[in-house]
Amino acid sequence: MIDTTPIQDLADFDPAEHLHNEADIADYINLVIEEGDAAELAHALGVVARARGMSEIARSAGLSREALYKALRTGSAPRFDTVSRVCRALGVKLRVQPA
Repeated sequence: MIDTTPIQDLADFDPAEHLHNEADIADYINLVIEEGDAAELAHALGVVARARGMSEIARSAGLSREALYKALRTGSAPRFDTVSRVCRALGVKLRVQPA
């Protein structure tokens, strides 16, 4: 007989807990970019910012903590300037390559 665990007893998965360095962050963001969903990119940047500390990322990006939360909330569509500043604060950069 197989032991089963009810879904409500499973721990929530938080990708922020698995982002330990810039390489992890870059891999995660690249996977999200490949999906082509701008709102998901904003969410992923929010996950990474939480992993690094929202206050520190906001300060490094030149944003208030509240503005950072607002820009990276689920379903948002941040301006490219905001995405660029957050990426720089996270220690990663966006690059283009031929498809």
